[in-house]
Amino acid sequence: MPLAPAARSVPGAHSAPTAHPASAAPSRSRDLADRAAELDRRMSPAPRPGAHKVVVLALDGVYPFELGIPHRILGSADGRYEVLSASVDGQPVRTDSDLTVTPGHGPEVLAEADTVVIPPYAISRASAAAPDPQALAALARVRPGTRLVSICTGAFLLAASGLLDGRRATTHWALTGHFQELFPRVELDADVLFVDHGDVLTSAGAASGVDVCLHLVRQDHGSEVANQVARCCVVPPYRDGGQAQYIERPLPPASGTGTGPTRDWALQRLELPLSLAELAAHAAMSTRTFARRFREETGLSPGRWLTQQRLRRARRLLESSDLPVERVAHEVGFATATSLRRHLAAEAGVAPSAYRRTFRASGPAAGGARGASGSGS
Repeated sequence: MPLAPAARSVPGAHSAPTAHPASAAPSRSRDLADRAAELDRRMSPAPRPGAHKVVVLALDGVYPFELGIPHRILGSADGRYEVLSASVDGQPVRTDSDLTVTPGHGPEVLAEADTVVIPPYAISRASAAAPDPQALAALARVRPGTRLVSICTGAFLLAASGLLDGRRATTHWALTGHFQELFPRVELDADVLFVDHGDVLTSAGAASGVDVCLHLVRQDHGSEVANQVARCCVVPPYRDGGQAQYIERPLPPASGTGTGPTRDWALQRLELPLSLAELAAHAAMSTRTFARRFREETGLSPGRWLTQQRLRRARRLLESSDLPVERVAHEVGFATATSLRRHLAAEAGVAPSAYRRTFRASGPAAGGARGASGSGS
């Protein structure tokens, strides 16, 4: 808005305070409102005629964050998708938080869907094995050929319905043991962010819902549209690696007997090239007896256990230090940086530099919310 010309002063006259136009504040408010409306139109444009219809089925105990992901990601694709929400009975749904949501539709809308998304919901051992009959009945309304997508625990409903039998699938890494116990006919892959069978897609926990929804856009409309959606939603269009890089791998408890003391001893010397003979000598056992006892106590061979612990320490150094990758490799006992890269890629699916970018902690002096990424390659 251009500034008003300054008033000329009159000699001998008292100067009056400069008055700002009364319309200035309302004008700024209108400008802000116009910008907000334009952002809203870009983030949630009206569906185009014949848009792909997506129905998000909210189950009792639904997680609010993941419930909103399909609306935000798919709803930002310039009207290419019509995203609706439904409950199993047309009634409000209690979330896992201290709020209740009211989907706009009942289960009948599922019969009109081109894609059905099942966001995660709070489960118990009993409800995971035998979901709410209303949820199963709602899912039965879906037409044959409709694309099904689950996020996190949503895979439990698909598995309980038999829709994942004989298929590869995924869910949150922390629930994989329980899932495999309940659904042995499903080939579970705990290391990936999502699995795409074309007609059925399953994804891992929480933010992997963003990954799978962007994948849908990419599959349906190409990378350019998916990248535009990612920019609009301020998320990466594609994440390196899978959920393996997020899995906690706690140390097996050491004991005062067996191989426990030797494991503690080895952890203090990971930078050294420890051999099986050295480990067995410390434990005062033959190499054969030591290897057998070690596997009984940890479930791993000594060599595999050492590699895991070296990777565990390497991760901590990548997260907390600016050491070059070559130095990190040396500090944890890998002969070369190439060896570290190979082992980390095999376990986490990413290179050290990508892992550092994802997990590098940013301190108060690192620029606040912008953070800082460490070095490495």
